[in-house]
Amino acid sequence: MVGVVRSRPQQCSVHQCSLQNTGLMCCESVTVSRCFDLDVLRGAAPTGGLFGLQAQAPAQTNQLINTASALSAPTLLNDERDAILAKWNQLQAFWGTGRGYFNNNIPPVDFTQENPFCRFKAVGYSCVPSSKDEDGLVALSLNKKEVDVRMQQQQLVESLHKVLGSNSTLTVNVEGVRALPDDQTEVIIYVVERSPNGTSKRVPATTLFSYVEQANVKLQLQQMGVAMAVTRTALSPAQLKQLLHNPPAGVDPIIWEQAKVDNPDPEKLIPVPMVGFKELLRRLKIQEQMTKQHQTRVDIISNDISELQKNQGTTGAKISQYKRKLMDLSHRVLQVLIRQEIQRKSGYAIQMDEEHLRVQLDTIQSELNAPTQFKGRLNELMSQIRMQNHYGTVRSEERYIVDTDLLREIKQHLKQQQDGLSHLISVIKDDLDDIKIIEQGLQDSVHVRAGKLS
Repeated sequence: MVGVVRSRPQQCSVHQCSLQNTGLMCCESVTVSRCFDLDVLRGAAPTGGLFGLQAQAPAQTNQLINTASALSAPTLLNDERDAILAKWNQLQAFWGTGRGYFNNNIPPVDFTQENPFCRFKAVGYSCVPSSKDEDGLVALSLNKKEVDVRMQQQQLVESLHKVLGSNSTLTVNVEGVRALPDDQTEVIIYVVERSPNGTSKRVPATTLFSYVEQANVKLQLQQMGVAMAVTRTALSPAQLKQLLHNPPAGVDPIIWEQAKVDNPDPEKLIPVPMVGFKELLRRLKIQEQMTKQHQTRVDIISNDISELQKNQGTTGAKISQYKRKLMDLSHRVLQVLIRQEIQRKSGYAIQMDEEHLRVQLDTIQSELNAPTQFKGRLNELMSQIRMQNHYGTVRSEERYIVDTDLLREIKQHLKQQQDGLSHLISVIKDDLDDIKIIEQGLQDSVHVRAGKLS
Protein backbone atom coordinates (compact mmCIF):
# COMPACT_ATOMS: atom_id res chain seq x y z
CA MET A 1 0.00 0.00 0.00
CA VAL A 2 1.10 3.54 -0.58
CA GLY A 3 2.56 5.03 2.56
CA VAL A 4 5.62 6.11 4.42
CA VAL A 5 7.59 3.45 6.25
CA ARG A 6 9.94 4.53 9.00
CA SER A 7 12.70 2.00 8.94
CA ARG A 8 15.61 1.62 11.28
CA PRO A 9 18.90 2.69 9.68
CA GLN A 10 21.25 -0.07 8.74
CA GLN A 11 24.21 -0.54 6.51
CA CYS A 12 23.44 -1.18 2.93
CA SER A 13 24.26 -3.90 0.51
CA VAL A 14 26.27 -3.10 -2.57
CA HIS A 15 23.93 -4.47 -5.19
CA GLN A 16 21.12 -2.81 -7.15
CA CYS A 17 22.02 0.77 -6.35
CA SER A 18 21.00 3.60 -8.59
CA LEU A 19 23.37 5.95 -6.80
CA GLN A 20 26.50 3.84 -7.13
CA ASN A 21 28.46 6.71 -8.67
CA THR A 22 27.43 9.17 -5.99
CA GLY A 23 28.04 6.87 -3.03
CA LEU A 24 24.58 6.80 -1.36
CA MET A 25 25.22 3.33 0.01
CA CYS A 26 25.04 3.36 3.81
CA CYS A 27 21.74 1.74 4.64
CA GLU A 28 19.72 0.38 1.76
CA SER A 29 19.95 0.64 -2.00
CA VAL A 30 17.34 0.88 -4.69
CA THR A 31 16.94 -0.60 -8.12
CA VAL A 32 18.76 1.16 -10.94
CA SER A 33 15.69 1.94 -12.97
CA ARG A 34 13.60 2.96 -9.99
CA CYS A 35 15.26 5.97 -8.59
CA PHE A 36 17.28 8.91 -9.79
CA ASP A 37 18.99 10.30 -12.84
CA LEU A 38 22.72 9.90 -12.35
CA ASP A 39 23.54 12.61 -14.85
CA VAL A 40 21.44 15.09 -12.91
CA LEU A 41 23.15 14.11 -9.63
CA ARG A 42 26.58 14.46 -11.20
CA GLY A 43 25.69 17.93 -12.38
CA ALA A 44 25.96 17.00 -16.06
CA ALA A 45 23.50 18.17 -18.64
CA PRO A 46 21.02 15.59 -19.89
CA THR A 47 21.79 13.86 -23.15
CA GLY A 48 20.69 15.84 -26.17
CA GLY A 49 20.65 19.23 -24.47
CA LEU A 50 17.54 21.32 -24.81
CA PHE A 51 16.46 19.52 -27.99
CA GLY A 52 16.79 16.22 -26.20
CA LEU A 53 14.42 17.42 -23.49
CA GLN A 54 11.96 18.62 -26.12
CA ALA A 55 12.14 15.23 -27.82
CA GLN A 56 11.57 13.34 -24.57
CA ALA A 57 8.54 15.40 -23.51
CA PRO A 58 6.16 14.15 -26.27
CA ALA A 59 7.21 10.55 -25.59
CA GLN A 60 6.39 10.91 -21.91
CA THR A 61 3.11 12.58 -22.75
CA ASN A 62 2.15 9.79 -25.14
CA GLN A 63 3.08 7.19 -22.53
CA LEU A 64 0.87 8.90 -19.95
CA ILE A 65 -2.01 9.16 -22.41
CA ASN A 66 -1.69 5.49 -23.38
CA THR A 67 -1.63 4.47 -19.72
CA ALA A 68 -4.74 6.55 -18.99
CA SER A 69 -6.50 5.06 -22.01
CA ALA A 70 -5.65 1.52 -20.93
CA LEU A 71 -6.98 2.12 -17.44
CA SER A 72 -10.11 4.11 -18.22
CA ALA A 73 -11.31 3.71 -21.82
CA PRO A 74 -9.79 0.85 -23.81
CA THR A 75 -11.17 0.43 -27.35
CA LEU A 76 -9.82 -2.99 -28.13
CA LEU A 77 -13.10 -4.92 -28.55
CA ASN A 78 -15.58 -2.02 -28.88
CA ASP A 79 -18.20 -3.65 -26.65
CA GLU A 80 -18.99 -4.20 -22.97
CA ARG A 81 -15.89 -6.36 -22.62
CA ASP A 82 -13.75 -3.23 -22.80
CA ALA A 83 -15.03 -2.27 -19.32
CA ILE A 84 -13.86 -5.64 -17.98
CA LEU A 85 -10.52 -5.12 -19.76
CA ALA A 86 -10.22 -1.68 -18.16
CA LYS A 87 -10.72 -3.21 -14.70
CA TRP A 88 -8.15 -5.88 -15.53
CA ASN A 89 -5.67 -3.22 -16.65
CA GLN A 90 -6.32 -1.30 -13.45
CA LEU A 91 -5.60 -4.41 -11.41
CA GLN A 92 -2.34 -4.97 -13.31
CA ALA A 93 -1.36 -1.33 -12.84
CA PHE A 94 -2.09 -1.52 -9.11
CA TRP A 95 -0.02 -4.69 -8.86
CA GLY A 96 2.77 -3.27 -11.03
CA THR A 97 3.10 -6.09 -13.54
CA GLY A 98 1.66 -7.20 -16.89
CA ARG A 99 0.60 -5.41 -20.08
CA GLY A 100 -2.34 -3.17 -20.69
CA TYR A 101 -4.07 -3.66 -24.06
CA PHE A 102 -6.32 -0.80 -25.10
CA ASN A 103 -6.13 -0.37 -28.91
CA ASN A 104 -5.52 -2.67 -31.84
CA ASN A 105 -3.31 -0.14 -33.62
CA ILE A 106 -1.15 0.86 -30.63
CA PRO A 107 1.23 -1.43 -28.75
CA PRO A 108 0.19 -2.35 -25.21
CA VAL A 109 1.41 -0.48 -22.18
CA ASP A 110 3.94 -2.24 -19.95
CA PHE A 111 2.94 -1.94 -16.30
CA THR A 112 5.93 -1.91 -14.00
CA GLN A 113 6.23 -1.22 -10.32
CA GLU A 114 7.48 2.27 -11.17
CA ASN A 115 4.18 3.35 -12.68
CA PRO A 116 2.35 5.97 -10.60
CA PHE A 117 -0.67 3.68 -10.08
CA CYS A 118 1.27 0.86 -8.37
CA ARG A 119 0.01 0.44 -4.81
CA PHE A 120 2.94 -1.53 -3.39
CA LYS A 121 5.20 1.39 -2.65
CA ALA A 122 6.62 2.94 0.46
CA VAL A 123 9.46 5.17 1.55
CA GLY A 124 12.18 4.20 3.99
CA TYR A 125 15.35 5.90 5.18
CA SER A 126 19.01 5.28 4.51
CA CYS A 127 22.11 6.64 6.17
CA VAL A 128 23.96 9.30 4.25
CA PRO A 129 27.64 8.30 3.88
CA SER A 130 30.18 10.54 5.54
CA SER A 131 33.33 9.32 3.81
CA LYS A 132 35.13 11.73 1.52
CA ASP A 133 36.41 11.06 -1.94
CA GLU A 134 39.95 11.41 -0.60
CA ASP A 135 39.35 8.42 1.69
CA GLY A 136 39.22 6.21 -1.41
CA LEU A 137 36.71 3.69 -0.04
CA VAL A 138 35.20 1.33 -2.61
CA ALA A 139 32.84 -1.49 -1.64
CA LEU A 140 32.97 -4.80 -3.52
CA SER A 141 30.08 -7.25 -3.34
CA LEU A 142 31.31 -10.86 -3.59
CA ASN A 143 29.18 -13.94 -4.19
CA LYS A 144 30.90 -15.75 -1.35
CA LYS A 145 30.26 -16.35 2.32
CA GLU A 146 31.90 -14.19 4.91
CA VAL A 147 33.86 -17.12 6.36
CA ASP A 148 35.34 -18.00 2.97
CA VAL A 149 36.24 -14.39 2.26
CA ARG A 150 38.02 -13.97 5.59
CA MET A 151 39.96 -17.18 5.05
CA GLN A 152 41.00 -16.08 1.56
CA GLN A 153 41.45 -12.39 2.36
CA GLN A 154 45.17 -12.37 1.58
CA GLN A 155 44.58 -14.11 -1.74
CA LEU A 156 41.86 -11.57 -2.54
CA VAL A 157 44.27 -8.70 -1.85
CA GLU A 158 46.91 -10.27 -4.10
CA SER A 159 44.36 -10.84 -6.88
CA LEU A 160 43.18 -7.23 -6.66
CA HIS A 161 46.80 -6.08 -6.85
CA LYS A 162 47.21 -8.09 -10.04
CA VAL A 163 44.05 -6.52 -11.42
CA LEU A 164 45.61 -3.11 -10.76
CA GLY A 165 48.54 -4.12 -12.96
CA SER A 166 50.88 -5.41 -10.22
CA ASN A 167 52.17 -1.90 -9.79
CA SER A 168 54.80 -1.84 -7.04
CA THR A 169 53.78 1.68 -5.99
CA LEU A 170 50.21 0.59 -5.24
CA THR A 171 49.08 -1.26 -2.13
CA VAL A 172 45.60 -2.72 -1.66
CA ASN A 173 44.19 -2.53 1.87
CA VAL A 174 40.97 -3.96 3.32
CA GLU A 175 38.98 -1.53 5.45
CA GLY A 176 36.29 -3.98 6.56
CA VAL A 177 34.42 -7.20 5.79
CA ARG A 178 30.79 -7.91 6.63
CA ALA A 179 28.17 -10.45 5.66
CA LEU A 180 25.23 -9.69 3.39
CA PRO A 181 22.01 -11.61 2.78
CA ASP A 182 21.89 -14.46 0.26
CA ASP A 183 25.42 -15.67 1.16
CA GLN A 184 27.09 -12.53 -0.13
CA THR A 185 29.87 -10.53 1.46
CA GLU A 186 30.82 -6.87 1.28
CA VAL A 187 34.52 -6.00 1.26
CA ILE A 188 35.55 -2.35 1.60
CA ILE A 189 38.97 -1.59 0.14
CA TYR A 190 41.21 1.38 -0.52
CA VAL A 191 44.44 1.71 -2.47
CA VAL A 192 47.53 3.57 -1.24
CA GLU A 193 49.94 5.00 -3.78
CA ARG A 194 53.57 5.63 -2.80
CA SER A 195 55.46 8.37 -4.58
CA PRO A 196 59.21 8.22 -5.36
CA ASN A 197 59.98 10.81 -2.67
CA GLY A 198 58.64 8.46 0.02
CA THR A 199 55.24 10.03 0.67
CA SER A 200 52.03 8.08 0.26
CA LYS A 201 48.38 8.96 -0.28
CA ARG A 202 45.13 7.18 -0.95
CA VAL A 203 43.79 6.91 -4.46
CA PRO A 204 40.49 8.85 -4.68
CA ALA A 205 37.38 6.70 -4.66
CA THR A 206 36.12 8.07 -7.98
CA THR A 207 39.44 7.31 -9.68
CA LEU A 208 39.52 3.76 -8.33
CA PHE A 209 35.87 3.19 -9.23
CA SER A 210 36.40 4.46 -12.78
CA TYR A 211 39.26 2.00 -13.19
CA VAL A 212 37.39 -1.05 -11.89
CA GLU A 213 34.37 -0.18 -14.09
CA GLN A 214 36.39 -0.64 -17.25
CA ALA A 215 35.21 -3.57 -19.35
CA ASN A 216 38.36 -5.68 -19.14
CA VAL A 217 38.88 -4.97 -15.42
CA LYS A 218 35.23 -5.64 -14.67
CA LEU A 219 35.49 -9.00 -16.41
CA GLN A 220 38.47 -9.96 -14.25
CA LEU A 221 36.60 -8.95 -11.11
CA GLN A 222 33.59 -11.02 -12.16
CA GLN A 223 35.86 -14.04 -12.54
CA MET A 224 36.98 -13.40 -8.94
CA GLY A 225 33.35 -13.46 -7.77
CA VAL A 226 32.80 -9.69 -7.56
CA ALA A 227 29.18 -8.89 -8.39
CA MET A 228 29.32 -5.10 -8.10
CA ALA A 229 31.60 -2.26 -7.08
CA VAL A 230 30.30 0.88 -5.38
CA THR A 231 32.02 4.00 -4.09
CA ARG A 232 31.55 5.15 -0.52
CA THR A 233 31.61 8.91 -0.91
CA ALA A 234 29.34 11.54 0.58
CA LEU A 235 26.93 13.58 -1.51
CA SER A 236 27.62 17.24 -2.05
CA PRO A 237 25.01 19.72 -0.75
CA ALA A 238 23.90 20.44 -4.33
CA GLN A 239 23.48 16.73 -5.10
CA LEU A 240 21.60 16.15 -1.87
CA LYS A 241 19.29 19.09 -2.55
CA GLN A 242 18.62 17.87 -6.09
CA LEU A 243 17.96 14.37 -4.79
CA LEU A 244 15.42 15.54 -2.23
CA HIS A 245 13.77 18.05 -4.55
CA ASN A 246 12.83 15.54 -7.27
CA PRO A 247 10.64 12.59 -6.20
CA PRO A 248 11.74 9.19 -7.55
CA ALA A 249 9.98 7.69 -10.52
CA GLY A 250 6.53 6.40 -9.62
CA VAL A 251 6.45 7.93 -6.13
CA ASP A 252 3.69 10.38 -5.36
CA PRO A 253 5.15 13.84 -4.63
CA ILE A 254 2.84 14.16 -1.61
CA ILE A 255 4.20 10.91 -0.16
CA TRP A 256 7.75 12.08 -0.88
CA GLU A 257 7.19 15.40 0.85
CA GLN A 258 5.62 13.66 3.83
CA ALA A 259 8.63 11.33 4.00
CA LYS A 260 10.96 14.32 4.15
CA VAL A 261 8.87 15.85 6.93
CA ASP A 262 8.85 12.59 8.93
CA ASN A 263 12.62 12.08 8.58
CA PRO A 264 13.79 11.35 12.16
CA ASP A 265 17.29 12.71 11.49
CA PRO A 266 17.56 14.81 8.31
CA GLU A 267 21.28 15.36 8.81
CA LYS A 268 22.12 11.64 8.83
CA LEU A 269 19.21 9.97 7.02
CA ILE A 270 17.73 10.38 3.57
CA PRO A 271 14.43 8.96 2.25
CA VAL A 272 14.63 6.20 -0.35
CA PRO A 273 11.74 4.48 -2.16
CA MET A 274 10.76 0.87 -1.57
CA VAL A 275 8.90 -0.51 -4.56
CA GLY A 276 7.51 -4.01 -4.52
CA PHE A 277 7.79 -6.95 -2.18
CA LYS A 278 11.26 -7.88 -3.37
CA GLU A 279 12.67 -4.59 -2.19
CA LEU A 280 10.84 -4.93 1.11
CA LEU A 281 12.15 -8.48 1.52
CA ARG A 282 15.68 -7.34 0.75
CA ARG A 283 15.51 -4.62 3.38
CA LEU A 284 14.07 -7.12 5.85
CA LYS A 285 16.98 -9.49 5.22
CA ILE A 286 19.45 -6.66 5.70
CA GLN A 287 17.70 -5.70 8.93
CA GLU A 288 17.90 -9.28 10.20
CA GLN A 289 21.56 -9.43 9.22
CA MET A 290 22.33 -6.24 11.09
CA THR A 291 20.34 -7.48 14.10
CA LYS A 292 22.50 -10.62 14.20
CA GLN A 293 25.66 -8.55 14.00
CA HIS A 294 24.46 -6.29 16.79
CA GLN A 295 23.51 -9.30 18.91
CA THR A 296 26.94 -10.82 18.32
CA ARG A 297 28.58 -7.58 19.38
CA VAL A 298 26.35 -7.41 22.48
CA ASP A 299 27.32 -10.99 23.38
CA ILE A 300 31.01 -10.12 23.05
CA ILE A 301 30.56 -7.06 25.26
CA SER A 302 28.61 -9.14 27.81
CA ASN A 303 31.41 -11.72 27.94
CA ASP A 304 33.98 -8.97 28.38
CA ILE A 305 31.95 -7.48 31.24
CA SER A 306 31.68 -10.89 32.93
CA GLU A 307 35.42 -11.38 32.61
CA LEU A 308 36.09 -7.93 34.03
CA GLN A 309 33.76 -8.60 36.97
CA LYS A 310 35.58 -11.86 37.66
CA ASN A 311 38.93 -10.09 37.50
CA GLN A 312 37.56 -7.39 39.79
CA GLY A 313 36.58 -9.97 42.40
CA THR A 314 40.00 -11.63 42.20
CA THR A 315 41.73 -8.27 42.45
CA GLY A 316 39.62 -7.30 45.48
CA ALA A 317 40.57 -10.53 47.26
CA LYS A 318 44.25 -9.93 46.51
CA ILE A 319 44.01 -6.35 47.78
CA SER A 320 42.50 -7.58 51.06
CA GLN A 321 45.25 -10.18 51.39
CA TYR A 322 47.95 -7.59 50.74
CA LYS A 323 46.36 -5.26 53.30
CA ARG A 324 46.58 -7.97 55.94
CA LYS A 325 50.17 -8.66 54.99
CA LEU A 326 50.95 -4.95 55.18
CA MET A 327 49.45 -4.74 58.67
CA ASP A 328 51.45 -7.77 59.81
CA LEU A 329 54.65 -6.37 58.39
CA SER A 330 53.92 -2.99 59.96
CA HIS A 331 53.59 -4.63 63.38
CA ARG A 332 56.83 -6.53 62.86
CA VAL A 333 58.65 -3.40 61.79
CA LEU A 334 57.26 -1.58 64.81
CA GLN A 335 58.57 -4.30 67.13
CA VAL A 336 61.98 -4.13 65.52
CA LEU A 337 62.03 -0.33 65.89
CA ILE A 338 61.03 -0.63 69.55
CA ARG A 339 63.87 -3.04 70.29
CA GLN A 340 66.33 -0.93 68.38
CA GLU A 341 65.22 2.21 70.22
CA ILE A 342 65.49 0.42 73.58
CA GLN A 343 69.05 -0.62 72.82
CA ARG A 344 69.92 2.85 71.60
CA LYS A 345 68.46 4.58 74.65
CA SER A 346 69.79 2.13 77.21
CA GLY A 347 71.79 3.94 79.90
CA TYR A 348 70.23 7.35 79.22
CA ALA A 349 67.83 9.18 81.51
CA ILE A 350 64.17 9.50 80.49
CA GLN A 351 63.65 12.67 78.49
CA MET A 352 60.70 15.04 78.62
CA ASP A 353 59.10 13.90 75.35
CA GLU A 354 59.47 10.28 76.38
CA GLU A 355 57.75 11.08 79.66
CA HIS A 356 54.87 12.66 77.74
CA LEU A 357 54.71 9.60 75.52
CA ARG A 358 54.60 7.35 78.59
CA VAL A 359 51.74 9.38 80.04
CA GLN A 360 49.83 9.09 76.78
CA LEU A 361 50.44 5.34 76.65
CA ASP A 362 49.25 4.97 80.25
CA THR A 363 46.11 6.90 79.35
CA ILE A 364 45.48 4.65 76.37
CA GLN A 365 46.14 1.59 78.53
CA SER A 366 43.66 2.78 81.14
CA GLU A 367 41.07 3.38 78.46
CA LEU A 368 41.64 -0.11 77.10
CA ASN A 369 41.31 -1.63 80.56
CA ALA A 370 38.16 0.33 81.42
CA PRO A 371 35.24 -2.06 82.09
CA THR A 372 32.85 -0.12 79.88
CA GLN A 373 35.26 0.17 76.96
CA PHE A 374 37.22 -2.36 75.02
CA LYS A 375 37.75 -4.72 77.94
CA GLY A 376 34.02 -5.14 78.45
CA ARG A 377 33.52 -5.70 74.77
CA LEU A 378 36.33 -8.22 74.74
CA ASN A 379 34.78 -10.09 77.64
CA GLU A 380 31.46 -10.08 75.86
CA LEU A 381 33.14 -11.39 72.74
CA MET A 382 34.84 -14.13 74.72
CA SER A 383 31.53 -15.15 76.27
CA GLN A 384 29.98 -15.32 72.83
CA ILE A 385 32.87 -17.47 71.64
CA ARG A 386 32.37 -19.83 74.58
CA MET A 387 28.66 -20.03 73.83
CA GLN A 388 29.38 -20.76 70.20
CA ASN A 389 31.85 -23.44 71.18
CA HIS A 390 29.22 -24.91 73.50
CA TYR A 391 26.62 -24.88 70.75
CA GLY A 392 29.20 -26.34 68.42
CA THR A 393 29.61 -29.37 70.63
CA VAL A 394 25.84 -29.82 70.76
CA ARG A 395 25.25 -29.15 67.07
CA SER A 396 28.31 -30.19 65.15
CA GLU A 397 26.84 -29.02 61.89
CA GLU A 398 27.08 -25.36 63.02
CA ARG A 399 30.70 -24.32 63.01
CA TYR A 400 32.22 -20.87 63.14
CA ILE A 401 35.73 -19.90 62.24
CA VAL A 402 37.52 -16.93 63.79
CA ASP A 403 39.95 -15.02 61.63
CA THR A 404 43.57 -15.94 62.38
CA ASP A 405 44.75 -12.36 62.79
CA LEU A 406 41.85 -11.51 65.09
CA LEU A 407 42.46 -14.64 67.19
CA ARG A 408 46.13 -13.75 67.51
CA GLU A 409 45.25 -10.23 68.66
CA ILE A 410 42.78 -11.63 71.21
CA LYS A 411 45.40 -14.00 72.57
CA GLN A 412 47.92 -11.19 72.80
CA HIS A 413 45.45 -8.98 74.63
CA LEU A 414 44.53 -11.75 77.03
CA LYS A 415 48.18 -12.42 77.69
CA GLN A 416 48.70 -8.77 78.51
CA GLN A 417 45.73 -8.87 80.86
CA GLN A 418 47.11 -12.01 82.50
CA ASP A 419 50.51 -10.41 82.91
CA GLY A 420 48.84 -7.35 84.43
CA LEU A 421 46.89 -9.50 86.87
CA SER A 422 50.03 -11.42 87.82
CA HIS A 423 51.87 -8.15 88.45
CA LEU A 424 48.96 -6.86 90.50
CA ILE A 425 48.91 -10.04 92.60
CA SER A 426 52.62 -9.77 93.23
CA VAL A 427 52.21 -6.13 94.32
CA ILE A 428 49.38 -7.09 96.66
CA LYS A 429 51.49 -9.87 98.15
CA ASP A 430 54.37 -7.48 98.71
CA ASP A 431 51.97 -5.00 100.33
CA LEU A 432 50.58 -7.73 102.60
CA ASP A 433 54.09 -8.68 103.65
CA ASP A 434 54.82 -5.07 104.42
CA ILE A 435 51.60 -4.78 106.44
CA LYS A 436 52.54 -7.91 108.44
CA ILE A 437 55.95 -6.44 109.18
CA ILE A 438 54.34 -3.17 110.30
CA GLU A 439 51.88 -5.03 112.51
CA GLN A 440 54.69 -7.09 114.06
CA GLY A 441 56.71 -3.94 114.67
CA LEU A 442 53.73 -2.28 116.35
CA GLN A 443 53.16 -5.28 118.59
CA ASP A 444 56.81 -5.35 119.61
CA SER A 445 56.75 -1.63 120.45
CA VAL A 446 53.60 -2.15 122.57
CA HIS A 447 55.26 -4.96 124.60
CA VAL A 448 58.36 -2.81 125.17
CA ARG A 449 56.33 0.10 126.49
CA ALA A 450 54.29 -2.17 128.73
CA GLY A 451 57.51 -3.58 130.24
CA LYS A 452 58.84 -0.12 130.98
CA LEU A 453 55.63 0.92 132.69
CA SER A 454 55.64 -2.15 134.89
